[in-house]
Amino acid sequence: MNNNNTPWKMRVASVTLASGLALAGSAVAFDLVKDKPGVPVPTVPLDESPVDRTGLPRGSFSPVVKMVAPAVVKIEVKIQRNNPVGQAFPGINDPFWRQFFGNQIPQMQSAPQYEHGLGSGVIVTKDGYILTNNHVVDGAKEVTVTLQDGRAFTAKVTGRDPKADIAVVKISAKDLPVVAMADSERVQVGDVVLAIGNPFGVGQTVTSGIVSAKDRGNLGIEDYENFIQTDAAINPGNSGGALVDISGRLIGINTAIMSHSGGSQGMGFAIPSNLVRSEMESLIQDGHVTRGYLGVMIQNITPALAEDFKLKDTSGALIGDVVSGGPADQAGIKNGDVVLSFNGHAVADSRHLQLAVTQVRPGTKVPVEILRNGSSQKLEVTVQPQPGSEPLAQNGNANGTDTGTLNGVGVGDLDPSVREQFHVPNTVKGAVVTQVDPGSAAAEAGLKPGDVIQDINHHPVKNADEAVRLTEKSTNNKHTLVRVWTNGSSHYLVVDESKQDS
Repeated sequence: MNNNNTPWKMRVASVTLASGLALAGSAVAFDLVKDKPGVPVPTVPLDESPVDRTGLPRGSFSPVVKMVAPAVVKIEVKIQRNNPVGQAFPGINDPFWRQFFGNQIPQMQSAPQYEHGLGSGVIVTKDGYILTNNHVVDGAKEVTVTLQDGRAFTAKVTGRDPKADIAVVKISAKDLPVVAMADSERVQVGDVVLAIGNPFGVGQTVTSGIVSAKDRGNLGIEDYENFIQTDAAINPGNSGGALVDISGRLIGINTAIMSHSGGSQGMGFAIPSNLVRSEMESLIQDGHVTRGYLGVMIQNITPALAEDFKLKDTSGALIGDVVSGGPADQAGIKNGDVVLSFNGHAVADSRHLQLAVTQVRPGTKVPVEILRNGSSQKLEVTVQPQPGSEPLAQNGNANGTDTGTLNGVGVGDLDPSVREQFHVPNTVKGAVVTQVDPGSAAAEAGLKPGDVIQDINHHPVKNADEAVRLTEKSTNNKHTLVRVWTNGSSHYLVVDESKQDS
């Protein structure tokens, strides 16, 4: 039962079915870890000078809009939805029919059905890299980008990160208009902002407001939240659009609203440009986001804990446990330590520390200041990749440098939490699929998150490491035979990457 007094938290891409029903976008969370260098990151224009806060109010924002609007695009997607077997063939799960298949339901699907979605995007490089939300392009079979001047391009999804709801798409064009990025750390509550996007499909629209709050989190919208809140009107279709300051610089990507009605009620949320920029670099270079890992269990400091640990206030993150052999353990961090700063930035609470760690590329050494038994200590920790998932192979990059098969597929080990999440019995061995890039040969063959890879080219798979090893060496014909377990039974798939663009 829904409490009518509680506002809905919604992503704001518009997805339209044949019936005309408008839905908020959705995404499946997964982890990805970098393994090889990829495409060089293009130059992104930056302007980190402070915004001019004098002379307000101003008579018109028209000069700002004229500068920014050409770089804000409309993104249209076509999403294929397959009906489950039980819907495509009513009664197929009846015991009478199951007996004819030895209780193994055949892999049958009805003709695919399509949904059409609408969102926005921001051009950030002159050669066609565009920022948008993951939920705008999640599951898209086709992506079309339309510029303000009416030109339309077929776009390719370069990379996606559901955990932060960021995606990068690419179009083939030159000398495009771009929006420079500002330093979102310098944004202040009360700053005037403009939101530009394509709400409801009516065409490019500009709304104005102020920064209502910074550093909003714990909203349950994304895994990693550090939103800029604004009262500038944001509606379905605005997802992926630009939130800019009065100098016309990008300070955030609009992503969600909090609303009873599904329309704007003065509470919109944008992903800050600093987080977007770090995400974008990994997505362009590697096709996925590389996140850091510290190996600690952390918690916020309550007034009672502050008193017990003899702290002057509740700032910082309290270490509740340290993973043996992890980066923090190797650096000398212990249970009961309070992290005061990480990588040169003060730590306000546990969420701030989590965000700071995940934005550090693995292998980087960073300074950490801790408080132990009332004394401040400075340590150095080498951040490692988040465990639990490994890419089988690099995405097919433009430079054609991938050397493996099953490109765009991520796998993880079958630990107890994964078995519970995907309902995998203990008798099933292998590596669980955590991610399949849309448009990849693996996705075309039917591989999907939650499947368990049991064999690759007739070789048994015991864990994620073994799956990675079996796909590291390229084959001449680029055909991979995969035996997978899904929905209670096993079957074979042939992944043919010979026709994929290099």
